[in-house]
Amino acid sequence: MGMDYSKIDQWILAEDSFDPVHLGKCEAVMSLGNGYMGLRSAAEERYVGETRDLLINGTFDRFDESEVTELPNAADVTAVELWVGGERFSLDQGSCTGYSRELNLKTGELTRRVEWTSPKGDKVGLVFRRIVSLKRLHDIALTVTVTCLEQPVALKVRSGIDARVTNTGTQHFTEGEKRFYEKKYLQLLETTIESGITFVVNAVHRFALNGQPLELDTDVNIDRRVLYADYTVDLKPGDCFTVEKYANVFTTRDLDCAGKTVAELQAQTLEDLKTSAALGYQALAEESAAQWQLEVWDRAPLDIQGDENSQFDLFALRFAQYHMRLMLPRHDNRMNIGAKGLSGEGYKGHCFWDTEIFLLPYYMFTDPEAARKLEEYRYLSLPGAHRKAKENGYRGAMFPWESAWLDDGETCPLYMGTDILTGTPIKVWSGIIEQHITADVAFGAWQYYAITGDQAFLDDYGYELIMDAAIFWASRLEKGEDGQYHINDVVGPDEYHEHVNDNAFTNYMAQWNLNKAIEYHDELKAERPELFQRLDEKLNLAEVYPQWVDGAAHIYLPQPTEENILPMDDRFMQGKEIDLTKYKEQDFVAGIMKDYNLEQIQGIQVCKQADCLVLFYLLEDEFPPEVKRASWAYYEARTLHDSSLSLSTHSVQAADMGELDMAYDLFRKAATIDLGPYMGTSDAGIHAASFGGVWQCAVYGFGGVRMLNGKLRIEPKLPKGWDKLQFTLMWQGQKLQVTATKENVVVENLTGTKPVTFTLNGTEIQA
Repeated sequence: MGMDYSKIDQWILAEDSFDPVHLGKCEAVMSLGNGYMGLRSAAEERYVGETRDLLINGTFDRFDESEVTELPNAADVTAVELWVGGERFSLDQGSCTGYSRELNLKTGELTRRVEWTSPKGDKVGLVFRRIVSLKRLHDIALTVTVTCLEQPVALKVRSGIDARVTNTGTQHFTEGEKRFYEKKYLQLLETTIESGITFVVNAVHRFALNGQPLELDTDVNIDRRVLYADYTVDLKPGDCFTVEKYANVFTTRDLDCAGKTVAELQAQTLEDLKTSAALGYQALAEESAAQWQLEVWDRAPLDIQGDENSQFDLFALRFAQYHMRLMLPRHDNRMNIGAKGLSGEGYKGHCFWDTEIFLLPYYMFTDPEAARKLEEYRYLSLPGAHRKAKENGYRGAMFPWESAWLDDGETCPLYMGTDILTGTPIKVWSGIIEQHITADVAFGAWQYYAITGDQAFLDDYGYELIMDAAIFWASRLEKGEDGQYHINDVVGPDEYHEHVNDNAFTNYMAQWNLNKAIEYHDELKAERPELFQRLDEKLNLAEVYPQWVDGAAHIYLPQPTEENILPMDDRFMQGKEIDLTKYKEQDFVAGIMKDYNLEQIQGIQVCKQADCLVLFYLLEDEFPPEVKRASWAYYEARTLHDSSLSLSTHSVQAADMGELDMAYDLFRKAATIDLGPYMGTSDAGIHAASFGGVWQCAVYGFGGVRMLNGKLRIEPKLPKGWDKLQFTLMWQGQKLQVTATKENVVVENLTGTKPVTFTLNGTEIQA
């Protein structure tokens, strides 16, 4: 299989050959979705090694006490099996003389074309088209067109609803009612084992021969966890036969199904299916494409003009935007974004700090309404954060490292991977001691308010989130013999170093959180006594405020060395130095763990991912340029970028320093994490946060955009291959269009209802 970028100017991602060994790549990168559901793009026919995922956002379930909660794999509705002249259609038998599969980013439609000759010599042309509607969140539609190319053939079609799917072997559902209505409409119910969520899945088929509707006899079959129908038709040379399949999925967790009984849901969803099927595939595809244009391409247009390479760069950014809409639960504030989006079972659908630090900026600057819902999710999940704090002996809100449903609390598994030396599972300490997530959540709430100006959010959610997080930090600080407060035994953003003390990112962000809580406390007490009283009654501010002041004033903050390098933690710079060339040049990640176990790695000066550099990124005006430059050079040489979160941070920092060639090289590497030639990288799903990072490379790095202390800064620095970069930003209710060339920058207020003040290349102006 190869990825074909020849049509990038037409928004098309193409696969130019079939590779049965590496199915996961295109299943993930070509996945479809709408934020409510994600459909992995497995073929209609089945193959060994495929992963047929249909994931419904927010429907977390835990199989038993020994496992953590995860998004369950719902019943498959996309399988359509064909027999041509008695031979099962499969690309691993017979011969294929023509093959292409294309994802149209602009419309969200997947198309596959095949010319296939069966082992017996029957030749047919096949076209498969598929959408997950962005307009109708519950709807999936697909078509299969079979053209008889030479001698007459008998065609058999088998299609239905198949619940014989698992999450890598774990079955999350009890089997429910299955039924055919009118020998035409299929309906299957299944209920998650622990969370008790009922899924109602419906499907129906329509047929046409040479463009004319065709009624076929139906051979109906119901078996364990599956119901399907067989259809047969005889085709003459030149005949064109089409199967249209319509399906929908609803659950008792859906907001639009609240209060309905299962019986009511069965009846309603069946009627909804009939309505959609009556419109036809083409109408559904067109209205979904129009919704993509409205919600993504008109809302957040991007353009790059330059050399030949710049066209791939633009395509990569559009690819990122496509997936960032596909994974976004814009419909429901009880849900967030998993580390693999909705494209695979990796990380079990859990969300991390990835949302606040890497994805949220894109939504804040392009779709503030969606960004607000992601922030509301964190507020609604406070009960789980309170429980985690209490279980660990702290107070306030200690946010889970891995978060799922609102009240699940910490969902990080205890073990993952294999120790190369001992052969035992590796304990995952992140869920216990990677605690910077709490400051990240607080920072996310503040930056959302600063960029949008949404005072109602701050009043209803933001103040409390930030203060509750500060209560945790005050209880987490440990007084040392030096009289200062320390944060001991943590994992910072660089997860190759566990059980460190005074991680710079953690300590500085904790102090930022405490200071922001102090600032808001003083502001509300002086100016808004009623709101202050409400928060005081809820959080006992009179008791915790002195702890914030004391903690912020006396927390230990690592200081730069004589060489202007900020120590990542208390021991990193004392570690052994080894030649990392082998690992930095490998085509795969985590190669170092094939030679060393984690205990050994912790004694080496090597980073999995950016750590201090993320701190410079978020609080860049608190560190002098010489510290940022020296630290960047020091850590870049020691960072393997074994996390998809890392490359973009290093790229933005390089652009800030004017190292544009290095910034561009890192951007290209970030852009090809999923788009690149390495076939196994996306098997468990795409790398969701990396898409936010790619956008930040362009807009924050080369576009020079930053929100600093609540103010907007724009300082473009284009790489040498780009002649023009154009993008839009939402800033406090106004839509700005930024057009940057190497000669000048134009910022236009497209909304124009109020002026926007910002700093452009060091000069404060208005638009």
